Amino acid sequence: MIHLDRDGIKLAHVEAGSGDPTLVFVPGWCSDHSFFAPQFEHFQDQHRVVAIDQRGFGASDKPEQTYSIEGWGDDLVWRCGELGIEHAVVIGHSMGGAVALAAAADHPDLFCAAVLCDPSVLPPAGVSERWNDLVEAFRGPEYRKAAREFIAQVLFIPSDDPQRKEQLTEQMTAVEQRILHSTFAAIPRFDSDAAAGRCRVPVLNIDAAHPIPDLRRFRKLCPTLVTGQTVGAGHFHQLEVPGQVNAMIERFLLTSLV
Repeated sequence: MIHLDRDGIKLAHVEAGSGDPTLVFVPGWCSDHSFFAPQFEHFQDQHRVVAIDQRGFGASDKPEQTYSIEGWGDDLVWRCGELGIEHAVVIGHSMGGAVALAAAADHPDLFCAAVLCDPSVLPPAGVSERWNDLVEAFRGPEYRKAAREFIAQVLFIPSDDPQRKEQLTEQMTAVEQRILHSTFAAIPRFDSDAAAGRCRVPVLNIDAAHPIPDLRRFRKLCPTLVTGQTVGAGHFHQLEVPGQVNAMIERFLLTSLV
Protein backbone atom coordinates (compact mmCIF):
# COMPACT_ATOMS: atom_id res chain seq x y z
CA MET A 1 0.00 0.00 0.00
CA ILE A 2 1.32 3.43 -0.94
CA HIS A 3 0.33 6.57 0.99
CA LEU A 4 0.41 10.15 -0.22
CA ASP A 5 0.07 13.05 2.21
CA ARG A 6 -2.35 15.79 1.21
CA ASP A 7 -2.39 18.58 3.79
CA GLY A 8 -1.97 16.08 6.60
CA ILE A 9 -4.50 13.57 5.22
CA LYS A 10 -3.10 10.21 4.13
CA LEU A 11 -4.55 8.92 0.86
CA ALA A 12 -3.79 5.30 -0.02
CA HIS A 13 -3.50 3.44 -3.30
CA VAL A 14 -1.91 0.44 -4.99
CA GLU A 15 -0.35 0.43 -8.44
CA ALA A 16 1.25 -1.94 -10.90
CA GLY A 17 2.08 -2.43 -14.56
CA SER A 18 3.00 -0.01 -17.31
CA GLY A 19 1.55 1.23 -20.56
CA ASP A 20 -0.81 3.93 -21.77
CA PRO A 21 -3.40 4.90 -21.04
CA THR A 22 -3.15 4.61 -17.28
CA LEU A 23 -6.29 3.12 -15.75
CA VAL A 24 -7.36 4.64 -12.44
CA PHE A 25 -9.91 2.61 -10.44
CA VAL A 26 -12.24 4.44 -8.04
CA PRO A 27 -14.31 2.25 -5.66
CA GLY A 28 -17.68 3.20 -4.24
CA TRP A 29 -19.40 3.73 -0.92
CA CYS A 30 -17.90 1.81 2.02
CA SER A 31 -15.51 0.10 -0.41
CA ASP A 32 -11.78 0.02 -0.99
CA HIS A 33 -9.35 -0.77 -3.80
CA SER A 34 -9.98 -4.52 -3.46
CA PHE A 35 -13.44 -4.06 -5.02
CA PHE A 36 -11.61 -3.71 -8.34
CA ALA A 37 -9.16 -6.57 -7.74
CA PRO A 38 -10.10 -8.60 -10.87
CA GLN A 39 -9.72 -5.57 -13.13
CA PHE A 40 -6.47 -4.48 -11.46
CA GLU A 41 -5.03 -7.95 -12.02
CA HIS A 42 -6.31 -8.28 -15.58
CA PHE A 43 -5.25 -4.94 -17.00
CA GLN A 44 -1.81 -4.59 -15.42
CA ASP A 45 -0.25 -6.67 -18.21
CA GLN A 46 -0.94 -3.91 -20.76
CA HIS A 47 -1.50 -0.74 -18.71
CA ARG A 48 -0.29 1.14 -15.70
CA VAL A 49 -3.07 0.53 -13.17
CA VAL A 50 -3.78 2.53 -10.03
CA ALA A 51 -6.52 1.52 -7.57
CA ILE A 52 -7.30 3.98 -4.82
CA ASP A 53 -8.87 4.02 -1.38
CA GLN A 54 -10.97 7.16 -1.32
CA ARG A 55 -10.77 9.55 1.61
CA GLY A 56 -12.91 8.01 4.36
CA PHE A 57 -12.42 4.38 3.35
CA GLY A 58 -9.89 1.56 3.44
CA ALA A 59 -6.36 2.55 4.37
CA SER A 60 -6.94 6.25 3.67
CA ASP A 61 -7.57 8.68 6.52
CA LYS A 62 -11.12 9.30 7.67
CA PRO A 63 -11.36 12.93 8.74
CA GLU A 64 -14.48 14.49 10.21
CA GLN A 65 -15.70 16.72 7.41
CA THR A 66 -18.45 17.18 4.86
CA TYR A 67 -17.82 14.63 2.14
CA SER A 68 -18.78 15.31 -1.46
CA ILE A 69 -18.45 13.81 -4.91
CA GLU A 70 -16.65 16.96 -6.02
CA GLY A 71 -14.24 16.69 -3.07
CA TRP A 72 -13.33 13.11 -3.91
CA GLY A 73 -12.89 14.18 -7.52
CA ASP A 74 -10.50 16.90 -6.39
CA ASP A 75 -8.54 14.32 -4.39
CA LEU A 76 -8.37 12.16 -7.50
CA VAL A 77 -6.99 14.96 -9.66
CA TRP A 78 -4.43 15.85 -6.96
CA ARG A 79 -3.28 12.22 -6.73
CA CYS A 80 -2.82 12.02 -10.48
CA GLY A 81 -0.62 15.11 -10.33
CA GLU A 82 1.47 13.61 -7.56
CA LEU A 83 1.84 10.35 -9.49
CA GLY A 84 2.74 12.00 -12.79
CA ILE A 85 -0.37 10.70 -14.54
CA GLU A 86 -1.21 12.77 -17.60
CA HIS A 87 -3.39 10.57 -19.80
CA ALA A 88 -5.80 8.32 -17.94
CA VAL A 89 -9.05 6.43 -18.13
CA VAL A 90 -10.97 6.77 -14.88
CA ILE A 91 -13.03 3.70 -13.95
CA GLY A 92 -15.51 4.06 -11.09
CA HIS A 93 -18.01 1.74 -9.42
CA SER A 94 -21.26 2.85 -7.75
CA MET A 95 -20.54 6.12 -5.91
CA GLY A 96 -17.08 5.94 -7.46
CA GLY A 97 -18.84 6.13 -10.82
CA ALA A 98 -20.20 9.51 -9.81
CA VAL A 99 -16.67 10.61 -8.86
CA ALA A 100 -15.39 9.35 -12.21
CA LEU A 101 -18.09 11.24 -14.12
CA ALA A 102 -17.39 14.46 -12.23
CA ALA A 103 -13.63 14.18 -12.75
CA ALA A 104 -13.93 13.36 -16.46
CA ALA A 105 -16.39 16.19 -17.02
CA ASP A 106 -14.23 18.82 -15.36
CA HIS A 107 -10.75 17.58 -16.34
CA PRO A 108 -10.82 16.35 -19.95
CA ASP A 109 -7.15 17.32 -20.21
CA LEU A 110 -6.33 14.64 -17.62
CA PHE A 111 -8.97 11.97 -18.22
CA CYS A 112 -9.38 10.91 -21.83
CA ALA A 113 -12.33 8.63 -21.07
CA ALA A 114 -14.47 7.28 -18.24
CA VAL A 115 -15.98 3.89 -17.42
CA LEU A 116 -18.89 3.78 -14.98
CA CYS A 117 -19.75 0.41 -13.42
CA ASP A 118 -23.36 0.45 -12.18
CA PRO A 119 -22.89 4.10 -11.20
CA SER A 120 -24.95 6.12 -8.73
CA VAL A 121 -25.82 8.81 -11.27
CA LEU A 122 -28.88 10.24 -13.06
CA PRO A 123 -31.41 8.26 -10.99
CA PRO A 124 -35.14 8.19 -11.73
CA ALA A 125 -37.28 10.08 -9.21
CA GLY A 126 -38.11 7.02 -7.12
CA VAL A 127 -34.48 6.03 -6.69
CA SER A 128 -33.46 9.55 -5.70
CA GLU A 129 -36.15 9.64 -3.01
CA ARG A 130 -35.01 6.26 -1.70
CA TRP A 131 -31.45 7.58 -1.35
CA ASN A 132 -32.71 10.45 0.81
CA ASP A 133 -34.64 7.99 2.99
CA LEU A 134 -31.47 5.96 3.48
CA VAL A 135 -29.52 9.06 4.51
CA GLU A 136 -31.95 9.49 7.39
CA ALA A 137 -31.89 5.79 8.29
CA PHE A 138 -28.10 5.79 8.44
CA ARG A 139 -28.23 8.75 10.82
CA GLY A 140 -30.24 6.80 13.42
CA PRO A 141 -29.39 4.24 16.10
CA GLU A 142 -30.29 1.30 13.85
CA TYR A 143 -27.94 2.45 11.11
CA ARG A 144 -26.06 -0.83 10.85
CA LYS A 145 -29.26 -2.84 10.48
CA ALA A 146 -30.51 -0.40 7.83
CA ALA A 147 -27.22 -0.59 5.95
CA ARG A 148 -27.15 -4.38 6.09
CA GLU A 149 -30.71 -4.61 4.74
CA PHE A 150 -29.98 -2.14 1.96
CA ILE A 151 -26.80 -3.90 0.87
CA ALA A 152 -28.15 -7.44 1.12
CA GLN A 153 -31.60 -6.81 -0.34
CA VAL A 154 -30.93 -4.15 -2.99
CA LEU A 155 -27.34 -4.58 -4.17
CA PHE A 156 -27.41 -8.35 -4.76
CA ILE A 157 -29.54 -10.69 -6.84
CA PRO A 158 -30.20 -14.42 -6.22
CA SER A 159 -27.55 -15.60 -8.69
CA ASP A 160 -24.75 -13.72 -6.90
CA ASP A 161 -22.26 -15.75 -4.90
CA PRO A 162 -23.66 -16.10 -1.32
CA GLN A 163 -20.23 -16.16 0.34
CA ARG A 164 -19.20 -12.98 -1.47
CA LYS A 165 -22.51 -11.39 -0.51
CA GLU A 166 -21.91 -12.10 3.17
CA GLN A 167 -18.28 -11.01 3.06
CA LEU A 168 -18.98 -7.71 1.31
CA THR A 169 -21.97 -6.97 3.53
CA GLU A 170 -19.86 -7.52 6.65
CA GLN A 171 -16.99 -5.43 5.28
CA MET A 172 -19.18 -2.52 4.29
CA THR A 173 -21.29 -2.42 7.45
CA ALA A 174 -18.16 -2.49 9.62
CA VAL A 175 -17.55 1.15 8.62
CA GLU A 176 -18.18 3.49 11.54
CA GLN A 177 -21.45 5.39 11.54
CA ARG A 178 -20.11 8.90 11.01
CA ILE A 179 -18.39 7.78 7.80
CA LEU A 180 -21.15 5.46 6.62
CA HIS A 181 -23.76 8.20 6.98
CA SER A 182 -21.82 11.28 5.88
CA THR A 183 -20.37 9.65 2.77
CA PHE A 184 -23.69 8.22 1.64
CA ALA A 185 -25.26 11.67 2.09
CA ALA A 186 -22.94 12.94 -0.65
CA ILE A 187 -24.68 10.81 -3.29
CA PRO A 188 -28.07 12.56 -3.53
CA ARG A 189 -26.41 15.99 -3.21
CA PHE A 190 -24.41 15.49 -6.40
CA ASP A 191 -25.85 17.05 -9.57
CA SER A 192 -24.98 14.21 -11.92
CA ASP A 193 -27.22 15.62 -14.66
CA ALA A 194 -25.05 18.73 -14.80
CA ALA A 195 -21.86 16.66 -14.84
CA ALA A 196 -23.20 14.50 -17.67
CA GLY A 197 -24.05 17.63 -19.62
CA ARG A 198 -20.50 18.95 -19.23
CA CYS A 199 -18.77 15.71 -20.13
CA ARG A 200 -17.25 15.58 -23.61
CA VAL A 201 -14.88 12.62 -23.34
CA PRO A 202 -16.04 9.08 -24.25
CA VAL A 203 -18.05 7.45 -21.47
CA LEU A 204 -18.92 3.77 -21.07
CA ASN A 205 -21.79 3.02 -18.70
CA ILE A 206 -22.02 -0.65 -17.68
CA ASP A 207 -25.30 -1.46 -15.94
CA ALA A 208 -25.86 -4.43 -13.67
CA ALA A 209 -29.09 -6.46 -13.42
CA HIS A 210 -31.14 -3.53 -12.11
CA PRO A 211 -29.83 -0.33 -13.79
CA ILE A 212 -29.59 2.83 -11.73
CA PRO A 213 -29.19 5.62 -14.33
CA ASP A 214 -32.02 6.85 -16.51
CA LEU A 215 -30.28 6.00 -19.79
CA ARG A 216 -32.60 8.04 -21.98
CA ARG A 217 -31.75 11.15 -19.97
CA PHE A 218 -28.08 10.20 -19.82
CA ARG A 219 -27.81 9.80 -23.61
CA LYS A 220 -29.52 13.12 -24.22
CA LEU A 221 -27.16 14.96 -21.88
CA CYS A 222 -23.98 13.12 -22.85
CA PRO A 223 -23.70 12.40 -26.59
CA THR A 224 -20.41 10.54 -26.09
CA LEU A 225 -22.13 7.86 -23.98
CA VAL A 226 -22.05 4.20 -24.93
CA THR A 227 -23.77 1.56 -22.83
CA GLY A 228 -23.56 -2.08 -21.88
CA GLN A 229 -25.12 -4.39 -19.31
CA THR A 230 -23.81 -7.48 -17.57
CA VAL A 231 -25.84 -10.69 -17.43
CA GLY A 232 -26.65 -12.52 -14.23
CA ALA A 233 -24.97 -10.23 -11.73
CA GLY A 234 -26.03 -7.61 -9.22
CA HIS A 235 -24.44 -4.31 -8.24
CA PHE A 236 -20.95 -5.74 -7.67
CA HIS A 237 -20.74 -7.15 -11.18
CA GLN A 238 -17.06 -6.28 -11.52
CA LEU A 239 -16.46 -8.97 -8.87
CA GLU A 240 -19.25 -11.37 -9.84
CA VAL A 241 -18.67 -11.51 -13.59
CA PRO A 242 -15.27 -9.86 -14.15
CA GLY A 243 -14.87 -11.48 -17.56
CA GLN A 244 -17.92 -9.65 -18.87
CA VAL A 245 -16.85 -6.31 -17.39
CA ASN A 246 -13.24 -6.65 -18.53
CA ALA A 247 -14.27 -7.52 -22.08
CA MET A 248 -16.50 -4.45 -22.32
CA ILE A 249 -13.75 -2.19 -20.98
CA GLU A 250 -11.24 -3.67 -23.42
CA ARG A 251 -13.54 -3.12 -26.40
CA PHE A 252 -14.34 0.41 -25.26
CA LEU A 253 -10.63 1.27 -25.01
CA LEU A 254 -9.99 -0.20 -28.44
CA THR A 255 -12.84 1.62 -30.19
CA SER A 256 -13.03 4.91 -28.29
CA LEU A 257 -9.41 5.96 -27.84
CA VAL A 258 -8.47 6.55 -31.46
